[in-house]
Amino acid sequence: MKPIPYGRQHITDEDIKSVVEVLRSDFLTQGPRVPEFEQAFAEYCGSEYAVAVSNGTAALHLCALALGVGPGDIVITTPITFVASANGFRYCGAEIMFCDIDPQTKLMDADKLEQILAADTTGRIKGIVPVDFAGLPVDTEKFRALADKYGLWIVEDACHAPGAYFTDSRGEIIYSGSNRYSDLTVFSFHPVKHIAAGEGGMITTNNPELYNKLTSLRSHGITKNPDLMSKNDGGWYYEMTELGYNYRLTDIQAALGTSQLKRLEESINRRNEIAAFYNSAFSVNDRIVTSSFYEGVRNAFHLYVVEVPERNELYEYLHKNHILAQVHYIPVHRMPYYGKQGYKEGDFPCAENYYKKCLSLPMFPALTDAEIGHIIEKVFNFY
Repeated sequence: MKPIPYGRQHITDEDIKSVVEVLRSDFLTQGPRVPEFEQAFAEYCGSEYAVAVSNGTAALHLCALALGVGPGDIVITTPITFVASANGFRYCGAEIMFCDIDPQTKLMDADKLEQILAADTTGRIKGIVPVDFAGLPVDTEKFRALADKYGLWIVEDACHAPGAYFTDSRGEIIYSGSNRYSDLTVFSFHPVKHIAAGEGGMITTNNPELYNKLTSLRSHGITKNPDLMSKNDGGWYYEMTELGYNYRLTDIQAALGTSQLKRLEESINRRNEIAAFYNSAFSVNDRIVTSSFYEGVRNAFHLYVVEVPERNELYEYLHKNHILAQVHYIPVHRMPYYGKQGYKEGDFPCAENYYKKCLSLPMFPALTDAEIGHIIEKVFNFY
């Protein structure tokens, strides 16, 4: 059997057709496909606004800029995430504080967060960046209560979780990106994600002021809106009103993203089928801790993570058998850069204990039943 990666894009003839149509059109970028993608994505999430950008990291950076994050501010995120969740705010000079995870869900622990906030005497903590790790959505209602109590904003990092949802205390289904309890939510369209646009990202919000700020900052801070300009010399005229960036998404990527969005529900359903298949198979081995399902919650299953004491040995065995399992993630506070900020081993024991055991098995919609069976067989052979 050919090598099986931990994640892989699924490109259909319809996707290819959508891209070819753009290649044959008048606009490869700054054309009509980006606003079409934004509208479709906002409608899917149930959000008022969506802003397409060049990648998920750019999305985080723009959120930091739009919220006015700067030197001296403190932003709290989880150590179990990709480094971009912290870096996007570090770019603006913020200090990064980490909050340990819940050992069961692997998400930022709201109780531990409250302890941090209650003990803070600096007044410099400005916001929270909870992460929907592996596709499991954060209960942002709990975090909103803390944010309101301590005067903080919330940026939900949902790069793993488009289409995920939880049920709030009112019995309402809350989709990632609806911003019912978050100020902003970010997504990624990297090839291993649910929506593969090559690269790309999206920010959703219900706040019109943040929306206008984001749309300006993603394109050099330039406007052609007469209400925002000091003068108007003609139809060609524009003004740069603030220092922005070139974080735009192309029409090529937007067309691919729009086509992939149409299959998102199908993708999530298949991912849940695969997760259930794995769980059923591995339930007979008490050395394997599987990913959990929770009542009232839809996990988007970007990753399927098991925890095993023999993580390193199983990783090597699977790779020798062309099953390219991966580790997600090395705790961010253990990166040398953040070590220079004063963090050290032992600071976040739940995150570090998880890291010692975690292994992501292949999880993507195009994974065949035969491949799933092969993966399970090799895991059993190892034990």
